[in-house]
Amino acid sequence: MVSADAIRTAVGILGNAIALGLFLSPVPTFVKIWKKGSVQEFSPIPYVATLLNCMMWVVYGLPMVHPHSMLVITINGSGLVIELSYVLLFIVYSSGGKRLKVLVMLLAQTAFVGVVALLVLTLAHTHERRSMIVGVLCVFFGTMMYAAPLSVMKMVIRSKSVEYMPLSLSLASFFNGVCWTAYALIRFDPYITIPNGLGVMFAVAQLVLYAMYYKSTQMQVEAKKRKAELGLTELVVVKGDANKVVSVPVNGGGGNGENREM
Repeated sequence: MVSADAIRTAVGILGNAIALGLFLSPVPTFVKIWKKGSVQEFSPIPYVATLLNCMMWVVYGLPMVHPHSMLVITINGSGLVIELSYVLLFIVYSSGGKRLKVLVMLLAQTAFVGVVALLVLTLAHTHERRSMIVGVLCVFFGTMMYAAPLSVMKMVIRSKSVEYMPLSLSLASFFNGVCWTAYALIRFDPYITIPNGLGVMFAVAQLVLYAMYYKSTQMQVEAKKRKAELGLTELVVVKGDANKVVSVPVNGGGGNGENREM
């Protein structure tokens, strides 16, 4: 008979694979930033927040803090390296105040995690106490990270469109949350269960919104296409009168141009 520990390990490995996909999902965005040589209007906050979350979970998974948590370390260690790469790219391709802001946030949260780790390892002398202190902080920051899509969900409800809430990302978030919640429940760990359980709830809410607004999104997309196809470009045509404008259909369709006097 398969042991609970073996099942937990298998679930954790699956969770590692799904979470790695989530960490790598912004790569196209950073390829775009690299090609343009600018961060444009992209916000660094999600990546800085995810980096802080990964750093805290690496501390939590340390053998001297919470033994037998190697799978927690592997995925969050990978996430730390990936998210740090994103943040460094933000620093490189930002300018002025934005660059300084990202640099300050990076240094501040690195110092914060370092201080937490130092205090926990020197002042707390049992695994239970160390796990509790770091675990509570992980719950707080993990919940903030999972709650980040609430702003996107608000936009979906307001616009009745899921155009900017990719289904693939919502599904990946759902399965990631399910895997890590199951992992935490097999050998009960409240600090992993709470943020990932909330993550499942937020992902389910996103999937419900996707089902509700999928048809209206398709209608909006089609309407935009039709509007683009029927768009008119105004060309100034000199026909003895320098102030006469002729509107010409940009789609090359038939029909007479409508003359409008300026």
